[in-house]
Amino acid sequence: MRDLYRGLAVVTAVAVVTVTLVMLLPSRPDEVAARPVAAPSTVPTSSVPTASGLTASPSASSEPSVTPSPVDSAAAAAPQATPTPGPSLAPGYTAMEALYADPRVPKLPKKVARLKMTKPGRGVVKDRRTGLVVPRLGRPWKAHQAAPFTSKQVLPLKRGSNQRGMLVTCPLPIEEQKSARDTALLAARWTLNHHPEGGRIRWQVSQPIKGGWLLTYLVRYGKHVSRAAVVVLDGGMAKPGLAFVTVPESQRNRWRDITRVVSGVRVLG
Repeated sequence: MRDLYRGLAVVTAVAVVTVTLVMLLPSRPDEVAARPVAAPSTVPTSSVPTASGLTASPSASSEPSVTPSPVDSAAAAAPQATPTPGPSLAPGYTAMEALYADPRVPKLPKKVARLKMTKPGRGVVKDRRTGLVVPRLGRPWKAHQAAPFTSKQVLPLKRGSNQRGMLVTCPLPIEEQKSARDTALLAARWTLNHHPEGGRIRWQVSQPIKGGWLLTYLVRYGKHVSRAAVVVLDGGMAKPGLAFVTVPESQRNRWRDITRVVSGVRVLG
């Protein structure tokens, strides 16, 4: 009996050791040591484009991130292409870019004729809001209600026509530029609002004057044309003053008055 008890004790001890080893050892050979917990990924939770063009979703694992190819990196670093200016411009274009993109206004040639000035006459109109003086044109010109301008003279309408000559002054209605010439170009473009729809400019004269710039030009609309001029001049006010004159071909016998006007515009002294 004593030998039987000893045998049972040995079997029991072996079983206890076996169970203990099973509990302590990992279930698979490669799990000898506990794996460290991976740190949270610093990649945003949104999907990340890969070099292959596919989309990879970031995870909290320690797997290496995908590095973009040099081509992709260069494309990302390259500046966005600027759209070509056109009649409809995206926000952000300057006033001069808008001018050069307007098909109605051709680029001013490097060589443009200069105007031979004439005597403007004695009569003047003093515009104290612009600080300018313009000639008072004789009959058939006559003073007219100025609004929305600050002074206005007009020719009578001819039968069968809704176009007539006018001479107006006002504070500069467009953004002043560093160059007086550029300011005058923008002003000429603005005057197309006061010509028939579809008008296109053809430059005639461009020259500096004391304190400003002078332009004369033709405005062609359909089969008809008007002759016009703008003078931008610093009259000592918050904004430069603008003198604008236009005469349609139906009153072409008064085109000579345009030279009188641009010859006589001056600062109110």
